[in-house]
Amino acid sequence: MKIRVLVTDDSPTVRARLAELLGADPDFEVVAQAENGKQAIELCRDLRPDVATLDMMMPVLSGLAATEYIMAYNPTPILIVSSSNNRGDVFKSCEALAAGAVDILEKPDGTEPDGQWERKFIAAVKMVSRIKVITHPRAKIQPRALPVATASPRGNEGGPYRLIAMGASTGGPAAVLQILKGLDPGFPLPILLVLHIGRLFSAGLAEWLDGQSSIRVSTAVDGEPLPERGKARILLAPPDRHLVIDGNRLRLTEAPERHSCRPSVDVLFESAARTWQERAVGCLLTGMGKDGAEGLLEMKKAGAWTLAQDEDSSVVYGMPLEAARLGAARQILPLAEVAPTLSILASARRFEGRS
Repeated sequence: MKIRVLVTDDSPTVRARLAELLGADPDFEVVAQAENGKQAIELCRDLRPDVATLDMMMPVLSGLAATEYIMAYNPTPILIVSSSNNRGDVFKSCEALAAGAVDILEKPDGTEPDGQWERKFIAAVKMVSRIKVITHPRAKIQPRALPVATASPRGNEGGPYRLIAMGASTGGPAAVLQILKGLDPGFPLPILLVLHIGRLFSAGLAEWLDGQSSIRVSTAVDGEPLPERGKARILLAPPDRHLVIDGNRLRLTEAPERHSCRPSVDVLFESAARTWQERAVGCLLTGMGKDGAEGLLEMKKAGAWTLAQDEDSSVVYGMPLEAARLGAARQILPLAEVAPTLSILASARRFEGRS
C-alpha cells in the first residue's frame, strides 16, 4: 500500500517540485496539495493522509498554527520543510516540533550536490510516515519505580553528582523542552546536551530553548570550563562537532562520525564515563537509531546513574530501546518523570534504587 502524502507550501513552484519528487517514487501517492495552513487542516481532517509536509511561513494560517491544530484534533505525522535563513523561521520550526511535528528538514539553498537534498527529502518523508503510535511495536519493558533520595546536602557541595549528559534525536526538541520546563531555576547541575537536528537549525534551537527555559541554554565553546555546581547551564553540542568532557573543560572535536552522527551521543557519554565516572548522570531520550546506547552502558559500568525514556512517551523508541536491550539504563521512565528524577539526583546526598 502506498504512503499517502499531503504537501503544503504557499509557493506553487515548491509545491509542484515536492509533489513531483514524491510522485516519482513508487512508495508514495500525493493525495492533495495545500497552499496555506487552513487548507492543510481541512485536508488532514477530510483525507486522513499518512504523512504531511508543512512549510512554516504561509498566509491565512501559519504552519505552526496548523501543526498545533492538526496534532490536537487529527493527529498526523508531520515533516516540517522550511527555510532556516532567518530567526523567525527557525523559532517557528522549533515551536512546531514542540507542538508535535516529528522532524524538520531545511529547504535546499542551491549549493547541494545534484540529487542530495532530494534523497534526504524522500528518506525523511518515509521515516516520518512510520511514526504511528497505534502500530508502534511494544517491547514490554516496564518503567521502574522512582528511587529514594536521602539526606539533602548542605550548600552546593553535598550532592554526589557533578554533571548530566543528555542525548536525543527524533522527537528530542519537545522532550528536552518538557524536561527543562520541569527544572527549577536553582537546579544546580550543568547539562551537556547532544541533539540530532539539521545544521542550519542548531544555533537557533539553542536560542529558542534559552527563551523557554529558566536555566540558561547556549552552544558549547571549545575549551570553556564546565560550569560550577550551583551555577548550572545547558550546553548544546554545535553542528558537526563532537562534544567531549575532559576533566573540568569542554572540548569540541572533528573525530569521525559515530552511527553516521556528529555530534554523537555515544562520544559524549563515553567521555563522561571516563572523566566523571560515578559522579555523572546519563539520560537518553527519544530518537531513531542506536546512538547513545553503548555510551550509556559505559557510564553505567563506570558507576554513573543512567536513565532512559520509556516507549509510551517516546516519539521514536529507537535509541532508548537499544539502551534497554543492553541493560544500560538503571531506570526507564516516562518523560514526565525525568525532570523530577533529575531534581532528586541533583539535590540528594545519596541515591538508592533498584537497577
